Amino acid sequence: MIYRTFGKTGWRVSVVGLGTWNLGNQWGELSDQEATDIMLAAIDNGMNLLDTAESYGIPNGMSELRIGKTLTPSMRDKLIIISKIGNWGSRTGAPVPKTGVDAIRLCGHACLGRMQTDRIDVMLCHEGSIEDPTVYIEGFDTLCEEGFVRTYGISTNSLDVLKNFYELSNGVCAVVEVDYSLINRKPEAEFLDYCTEKNLGILVRGPLAKGVLSGKYNRESVFGDTVRDDWNPGQSDREEYEEMLDRLETIREVIGDDSKLVETALRYVISHKSNPVVIPGATKVEQVIDNARAGAALLEEDLYRKLGDMGGNI
Repeated sequence: MIYRTFGKTGWRVSVVGLGTWNLGNQWGELSDQEATDIMLAAIDNGMNLLDTAESYGIPNGMSELRIGKTLTPSMRDKLIIISKIGNWGSRTGAPVPKTGVDAIRLCGHACLGRMQTDRIDVMLCHEGSIEDPTVYIEGFDTLCEEGFVRTYGISTNSLDVLKNFYELSNGVCAVVEVDYSLINRKPEAEFLDYCTEKNLGILVRGPLAKGVLSGKYNRESVFGDTVRDDWNPGQSDREEYEEMLDRLETIREVIGDDSKLVETALRYVISHKSNPVVIPGATKVEQVIDNARAGAALLEEDLYRKLGDMGGNI
C-alpha cells in the first residue's frame, strides 16, 4: 500500500481507504459480522482511512454503529476516521434543523457516540450545494475547540461551493470529498487544481462509479438496492446509467482486459498530480482485498496518458 501526505493535515494516509456507505444496508442487506469482517480486512490490508456519515444506513446511523462495534481502542488509534453531518433523518422525514451551532454540536456528539470514540479526525459538511455554510463552520469550530473534532471540510462537487466554504472558514477547511472517476472526470477541469493550490486533502468518493467500473453490469442488470434502483428501466436515472455504460465501453477498449478494470480505475484516480486518496466501498471481503492491491502502485504512465486523452467526459 502506498501512503501519502493528506494535504495540510500532514497525516500519512493510505491511498486506498474504505468507504462504509455499503456497510449500512442501503446497498443490500449485510449482517453485523459481514460488516465487521470487511472492516477488519481493510485494516489487515493496509487501509488506515475510514469514511462514513451520520446518515449512512438503514436505519440512519447503521454504518457508524457498526464501526463502533468493531473497532477496539488500539485499532482506533491507527486510523483516520472521517464522518459527515447534514442528512440525518432526511430519508425518513425527520431532518435535524440546522438552526444554530448547537444543532451541529448535537449531530457531532451523536456521531461520537455511535462510533464509541472520543474524537473524529475529519468532520465534513454533507450539504454539497449549500449557499451559506456558516452554521456548519461555526459548529465545526466549536467541536474542534471542545476537542471532539481534529479538523473539517466539505463534501461537494461544486468548485463555487468549495471556494465559499474555504473562504468563510478563513482557510481552516482542510479536506474536501468529491466524486471523481474515469467515468466522471469533471474535477480535472479546475476543481483539483484549486485543491492543490489550497493544499487540501482530497478524498475521492465514487472512484468505481457506483460499481459501473467493475464491469459487472449491463443494460439487462436489475438493481435491488435503494441507492441504484433509479437506474432500472423506466426510472428517473436510467438515461444517466446508459450513458455511463457507453463511457465504460470506451474505457474497456483502451484497457483491453476486464480483469484489470477495478485496479486501473482506482490507480487512475490516485495517479493524479493532486495526490487524491480513494474510498471505494465493499460488500465482500474479496472486494476489499482487490481494492487494497490496487493501492500498491500508481498507473503506468503510458496507460494513464491514453486514458487521459479520451476526453473530460469519458
